Amino acid sequence: MAVTLLDDHLLRDWLAEPDASLRRALNRARVATTNLWYARLCKSAAGSGGGALLGTWSATERDVLIAGLVALPDTVEVVSMQQLSWRMGQLVHSYGGLSTLGAEAIAAGEHLGAKLLVSARDDGPGIRNACAALGIKYSTLERLPRLP
Repeated sequence: MAVTLLDDHLLRDWLAEPDASLRRALNRARVATTNLWYARLCKSAAGSGGGALLGTWSATERDVLIAGLVALPDTVEVVSMQQLSWRMGQLVHSYGGLSTLGAEAIAAGEHLGAKLLVSARDDGPGIRNACAALGIKYSTLERLPRLP
């Protein structure tokens, strides 16, 4: 079965209530994310204002998401940093402009044989160019802001 690696914005949407466009983009693939995207989403959810990822969400919506983050479903795979760290170091040194977060995403994508699917707002040249050079499928999904 195919695997798709989601960034923090799309993981948020997947855990809360995936819409039709996200379901179509996943096309029944297994869901995975990275440690850093997961941690960034947890950090945002833990903040009293919800941060950039949850700032417009109601308290009830945030509570549902937080429950999913605290007990991450078995259907969402996260590869151990121990398995990825060496490769991440290699990637950062090989591809200029690639952040640690981007290197983890690419290393996890390689490890899982996964496609990377990121929110269009997270799209960046470092990760996009490294994926292209390595032959890793990479695509973006436009997300509409949630209304308060």
